[in-house]
Parts: sequence; structure tokens; C-alpha cells
Amino acid sequence: MYRVSPFVRHFAWALLGGIGLATLWVNIDPAGYYDLVEYRLIDLPKPVWIAGETLVITPQTVTADLLMAFFLFFVAKELWEALILTRGALSGRRALLPAGAVAGGLAGAVAIWLLHSALFVTDEFVPTGSGWPLPVGSEIVLGFVAGRMVFGPGHPALHLLLLLSIASTILGILILGLAYPGEGLQLLWLLLPLASSLAVWRLHGRQTRTGGTERDRRRALTLWPYLLAGAAGWLGVTFAGLPGALGLLPVIPAIPHADRAFGLFAEAEEYLHDPLNRLAHMLVRPLAVVLLLVGFTQGAVDPSAFDVTTLTVLASLWIGKPLGLMLGALLVAQLFRLPMPAGIRIRDLLLVAMLSGMAFTAPVLALDTALPGGAMAEAARLGLVLSLLAWPAAHLLARFLPRKR
Repeated sequence: MYRVSPFVRHFAWALLGGIGLATLWVNIDPAGYYDLVEYRLIDLPKPVWIAGETLVITPQTVTADLLMAFFLFFVAKELWEALILTRGALSGRRALLPAGAVAGGLAGAVAIWLLHSALFVTDEFVPTGSGWPLPVGSEIVLGFVAGRMVFGPGHPALHLLLLLSIASTILGILILGLAYPGEGLQLLWLLLPLASSLAVWRLHGRQTRTGGTERDRRRALTLWPYLLAGAAGWLGVTFAGLPGALGLLPVIPAIPHADRAFGLFAEAEEYLHDPLNRLAHMLVRPLAVVLLLVGFTQGAVDPSAFDVTTLTVLASLWIGKPLGLMLGALLVAQLFRLPMPAGIRIRDLLLVAMLSGMAFTAPVLALDTALPGGAMAEAARLGLVLSLLAWPAAHLLARFLPRKR
């Protein structure tokens, strides 16, 4: 396998550091912690033509809706290149097995959530199955570090784990935003990111792919038009009532990219100078701070919050998602007569499925909108953090499973 850049591991430690600091603070001085992360920076009424009634900006909303947009742009760029480049990891039929795994994991996680919610009622005033999209997302950076320890550096299963984690995270946030919009949806605003992306591609991005003059090609390599289009896209997505974390995704297809794939987060990409990779390079250092802030503002864990909702989260992530992922991948492989990816055995797929049971970054952003009541949200937050224990469980299982097929 190609060499993955070390910044992915740095992201993981930054996220864990933020979670640890927040957990320590909230258990020593809960009032002081919540006063800080929920401090109202701006509280203004919105015009009727924007989704929602009031603009409330707190440190939590800044990290969830603005800063996380840069992280999702960074990881979605890798997924986009895997899909559209000729030798990308998801080009052609290569996309079928990962797609089946993601769909199966989604179905399994949601099915167990609904079943567990129906069997164990948390609150008679809460509709059964509330919060069902929460377990869809997976953990990207922590999942990779865990996979690296389980499989060892350079194992092909790490590539599959990254693909599944990125796709599940983006899909999970999108489903959460559609199922539980903050304060209503006004989807007509999505024309703004569509128009801005088309305009920047038409006026700048496509110049690198056509037989234009050298001046046109050089102009297409400047970054400011793509930054403006990204800002317009973020505003359109946010005004539509969808999670702001998705706001920078529409502009990615409009930005010129490399013409060959080196792998997800490949260290070799540091030597590429196309606009898409240059934008990604600019984000590497700031994103470590972003993930530290995400962990700090979203990851405070109160052990006393444990209740039935915590078990619902864990059952969905540790039972439903791994089973669904395994069945989905094997079913697609059987239907389309696909071999397993090179270097990956059933044993490896099982361990990838177990590690997919780790989820924090994506679902934690929507706890307050997906689940009613502070108690349920805090219980679910505890379950999301506890889901990271799939890491040592997979590491232990890997030592007992035979390495041969």
C-alpha cells in the first residue's frame, strides 16, 4: 500500500485531546464548561427568506457548521478523486463492493436502532426510533489510527477502511440534515451552490482541460475564484437549512484536480500543485486545531448520563453496522461476481466492519436536533464516545483470528 501522510495521525490525537480536555472540565466544573461552549456570540432574527427564525451563534455552532465544513471538504476531496480519476480506488466496478458495504452498514445500524428503541422505551413522550440516522456515520481519523494498529502500516485494508469511513460520514451528516433540519428547510437555496459551482467551472475550472491559451490555463490555477464559489455554496447550504458542515462540498467538482490517483491522503500528494490539492495543503495545519476544537466543544462526557439511549447507540454501532456492512459487501460481491480487493481476506473485512463501529465526529454534530431533551442527547454522546472502545476490541480479536483465509 502507498504511504499515508502522518498528518492523519496528528488529526486523531488532536481530536482525542479535545475530547479528553472537555470531559475533564465538564466533570470538574460543568457550569463553567457549558457557559463557555454555549455562550451566545450572536442572537439575531433571520429574514423570512432564510430557513429558521433566529440566528444563534455559539462556539458549538461555529465548530459544527463552519469549521467542520473545512474538514469535510478535505476528506470529500479524497473521495471525489477516488471516484473520477481513471485509476481511482472507486472507478468503475471498484465502487460496487464499498458501496454495498456502506449501504449494508447503514441498513444494519438503522434497523438495530429502530428495534432497540421499540423494545426499550426511553421516554413515553419521545417518538419510537427518534434519532435513527445517528449511527450512520463512521470515524475517519480515529478509525484510520485504530486500523493502522490493528492491521499494521501498509495493509490494503486501511484503504478500504478509509473509503468506507469517509463515505459513511458524509452520507450520515446528509441524512441527519434532511431527517432533522434545524428549523425547517428551504431547498430553493441550493440553487446558489449549484450556480456558483457551475459558474466557476465554466469561467475558470474547465480551462485546464481544454485547448485554451497558456494565459487561460494559468488563470484557471488561481485559487480566489474557487474560494468565492465555496463561500457562496456554504451560504446556500446553510440558508437552505441543511448542516453547514456540508456547505463546501458542492464546489469540489468544479475545482481542477490531479490526473492520477496516489491513494487516499497519500504522502505523494504533497508534490502535486493542481488547485484542489493546493487548497487541501493549505488546510493541513489549521485542521489539527479544528479537530481539537470539535472534540472540545462537542465531546464532553458525563458518565452519569448512561441510560437506555446509550445502549441503543452501542447496539446500533457494534452489532447492526458491522453485520450490515459484512452482509452488504458479501452480497454485492456474490451478485456481481466481484473478487475481494487485492490483499484483503474475509478476516480483514470482519476487522474493518468492527472498526466501522467507531463513530463520533459526524453524529455528535446533530445530537441536539436529532434527539429531544438534554438527557437523551447526553446519553447518546456518552454512547458515541464509548463506541471508540471498538478500537481495542478489534485489536484483541485480530490477535486470535488466523491470518490465512
